[in-house]
Amino acid sequence: MSGSVVAQDVSPPRLTFAFELRAKVGAPMELGQVLHGRRRIIPIEGGTVKGPMLSGTVPVGGADWQIIQQDGFTELDTRYSFKTDQGALVYVQNPGIRTAPPDVMQKLLAGQAVDPKLVYFRTQPKFETSAPELQWLAKSVFVGVGERYPTEVVIKFFKVE
Repeated sequence: MSGSVVAQDVSPPRLTFAFELRAKVGAPMELGQVLHGRRRIIPIEGGTVKGPMLSGTVPVGGADWQIIQQDGFTELDTRYSFKTDQGALVYVQNPGIRTAPPDVMQKLLAGQAVDPKLVYFRTQPKFETSAPELQWLAKSVFVGVGERYPTEVVIKFFKVE
């Protein structure tokens, strides 16, 4: 078959749970309507990282710079750091998207509790660190599955094998 590709193995890559981030978030700073949507900034007020691959703490600092479309579709640009229990520092740039039916997004954006199962919240994190023992973070692809609560964000990070 010239010109066509026949896949021998179309099974998806395996995902391995690496760790869970729990970040306390502050009140949104609303900038209002900008060129590409409604801009708001959500400060990160600390948190924890716990899991089979590493554990640590998230210091106060960092934020999620969001662009929200009229239907509630939200583009996330989250940047923060964490310190492992062994003292290594890790910088995280975690872009993603969040969407749900309009009534659910309206409640979520108003700071109300919603069932996380109703919200599609995924991220594509990249990690930077100078720690030799953590270079696997920078040299691997991860997928984040998020849940938003009124004062907390929980993201489970999975390593793509």
